[in-house]
Amino acid sequence: MQVHLKVKRYDPEAGDEAPRYSHYSIDVPEYATVLDSLLQVRDYEDGTLALRYSCRSSICGSCALRINGRAYLACKTKALDMMRDGEEIVVEPMGNMPVIKDLVVDMAPFWSKVQQIGPWLQPTGPEPAREFLVSHAAMMDLAKTMNCVWCGACVSDCTVLEVDKSFIAPAALAKAYRFVGDPRDGMSKERLEELSSVAGGIWDCTRCNICVEVCPKDVRPMDRIMQLRELAVEAGITNHTGVRHGDAFARSVRHLGRLDEVRLLPESVGFWNVPRLLGELPGALRMLRAGKLPWSHALLPWRHQIPSIRQVQRLFDSVRRERKGVSR
Repeated sequence: MQVHLKVKRYDPEAGDEAPRYSHYSIDVPEYATVLDSLLQVRDYEDGTLALRYSCRSSICGSCALRINGRAYLACKTKALDMMRDGEEIVVEPMGNMPVIKDLVVDMAPFWSKVQQIGPWLQPTGPEPAREFLVSHAAMMDLAKTMNCVWCGACVSDCTVLEVDKSFIAPAALAKAYRFVGDPRDGMSKERLEELSSVAGGIWDCTRCNICVEVCPKDVRPMDRIMQLRELAVEAGITNHTGVRHGDAFARSVRHLGRLDEVRLLPESVGFWNVPRLLGELPGALRMLRAGKLPWSHALLPWRHQIPSIRQVQRLFDSVRRERKGVSR
């Protein structure tokens, strides 16, 4: 089987001022992975190609790359599956991290975010007289989170990190849930308070779901972030724009069956936060010109409920009863 690779190259030590692409055509078995193909290029075609790998068994996470624009473990991804009607396979380094050379990125920003969440148990109180035995149910809840191999795929493709480098990022926040949810940890509320108040914390995730799609170990980082949000609210940590935004969003949809953009921002940031509201005026004017802010809806909201509003409200009430443990 012939595989065509388009590999992004960059070597600052060799004087490269900007990235470039190299093209390779090689013959490999049909079962070959993208990593197998890259290693054949390095060993027999171009010894200057730099890439990172180790176990070749999707355990260590070292070989995470962007393949055709999406993060994958190269050792787990068959080249045949990545070829679209014989087209080139585009291989690039992971995103949201500085490139050292070719396909090798600097993982220091990744690890700094992991350190930020305090990735260790912090028990409180006197030392127990015997071993702390964790229930099977509690550990099963944490099992998926502990499957993380630190490959960085979720960080590579995180859309929030592309615009906000302070975001703690999916991998670290998923790991934070591993400790918040561990019954042996005595600082769960303090962790939740920190993750709720710090810049780039749990409320900055936009729920785009990309981290779930690219995770090779089904850790589902976004789901873990949502669990952290729920735990924070249950712990009474609600004085945050993210909490108010969620409440305002739900009220709008339940009352009108649609989103009321006019009230969403003031209810989220607070009507008292005049500087923030004034700062959003240019954006509001652009939305008004685009028809996204119908002022008549804001003045007479009861006249703009969708026809099936009763059905929407019954759905809301049913979900709330279910969450409270009331079945019908």
